[in-house]
Amino acid sequence: MTFSAANVVAVGVLGLLGVGFYGLLATRNLIKVVVALQILVKSAILGLILAGYLRGQVVLGASLAITVIVADTIVAVIGLALAVQVRRKFGTLDLRSLSTLRR
Repeated sequence: MTFSAANVVAVGVLGLLGVGFYGLLATRNLIKVVVALQILVKSAILGLILAGYLRGQVVLGASLAITVIVADTIVAVIGLALAVQVRRKFGTLDLRSLSTLRR
């Protein structure tokens, strides 16, 4: 039984998707949610590179991956800055207790 590189990467993409979705559903901490979103984006990046490889356009897949990395970095920084401000203001990062807050 032999595995090609594309099969191994496809299994990796599905594994990262599973871990990311589990992290989103199982955790209540705001920072852990940001980390789970980062894992999901990493699986999307691997999927883009794999799609480029399978189509014979590796450069296109890599350039799309770089674009996603830049956008993802911006989202992560804003999300973590928001988490820091929420912790300072309300004293907690628990999403369930934050969802019950009223102005």
